[in-house]
Amino acid sequence: MLTIDNHRLVGDGVSFRMTPNHGGPFSARYLVFHYTAGSSCDSSVESLCTQKARGSASAHLVLARDGRIVQLAPFNVVTWHAGVSCWEGLTGLNKRSIGIELDNAGRMQRVGEKFVAWFGKEFPAADVLLAEHKHGGGVMPWHIYSEVQLARAAELAQLLVNHYDLQDVLGHEDIAPGRKQDPGPAFPLATIASRALRSQASLTPFVVTSDTLNVRSGPGVSFDPIAPALLRGAVVLLLERVAGWSKVRVERPDGVAGWVNQRFIAPGNRQQTRRTRANPPRYVSG
Repeated sequence: MLTIDNHRLVGDGVSFRMTPNHGGPFSARYLVFHYTAGSSCDSSVESLCTQKARGSASAHLVLARDGRIVQLAPFNVVTWHAGVSCWEGLTGLNKRSIGIELDNAGRMQRVGEKFVAWFGKEFPAADVLLAEHKHGGGVMPWHIYSEVQLARAAELAQLLVNHYDLQDVLGHEDIAPGRKQDPGPAFPLATIASRALRSQASLTPFVVTSDTLNVRSGPGVSFDPIAPALLRGAVVLLLERVAGWSKVRVERPDGVAGWVNQRFIAPGNRQQTRRTRANPPRYVSG
C-alpha cells in the first residue's frame, strides 16, 4: 500500500532521487498524467534529472512498466512537466499540478508489418493498440501500458486526489491540446480519473459561486438542464467529477442529481450541509 509522508511517497518499490529541475514550493490543484516517450524508466529518470542548456524537464514521479516508482521531487515543489498549458482558464500548469510520467514509448510508426518507436525499437503487435486519438489525426499505433502499471497509476491517482484534495485528473493532451498527445488512447484516463474523483467526493458539500448555474443531464453543455437553475450560495453535495464537470445532488425532497460546470462551485462545509437540509436551495423561477 502506498502512503504519503511529508510530501514523499512511501511504499514497496518506491525510491527517491531529487531532480535539479524544479521550482519553489506550491500547492497543487490538479494531477496530470504523461507518457515518457522513452526507451526505459531508467533512461527517462536520467533525462529528467539532467540540466540542459534548453528544455530541462522534470516530473514528480516516474512509473515504470514493472510497477516501480521513482519520485523526483516532493509533492509540494514545482516540477517542469506541463510546459505551455491551460485548464479552466488557468495557465502555466507547472505551478498548479502534480506530474506523473508513465514509462511508455507513446505513438509509433507502422513500417510494413512492424511497429517502430521514434528511438528505433521495434514492438510486437501484442504491445500495440491501433486507435485514433481523442483529438483526431486518424488511427495510429500506440504503445500499450502494462497491467501493473495501470493498477499503480489508479492507486496513485486515488491517493494523491484524496491527500491533496485535487480538483481534477488530466492528461497532458488536455492541458496542451494540439501540442501534446500523451498519455494517449492506450491509457484509460477517464476511468482512472472517475474512480479517483469519486473516492474523494464522499458527499462533500459545495457552494454555487455564479449568479445562476444549470443542472444538466450529463457532463457538458450539449446536455439539457434537468432542474431549475441554482442561485448563488446554493449548497450541493459532490458525487463525482469528470473532465471539468461535477455530478452533484441537490438537497431537496426529490433528491435530484445532475451535472454542473465545476468552475462555478467551491468547497463548502458540513454546517452549510445541515443548513441547506433545513432550508433547501433557491432556484430561478419561471
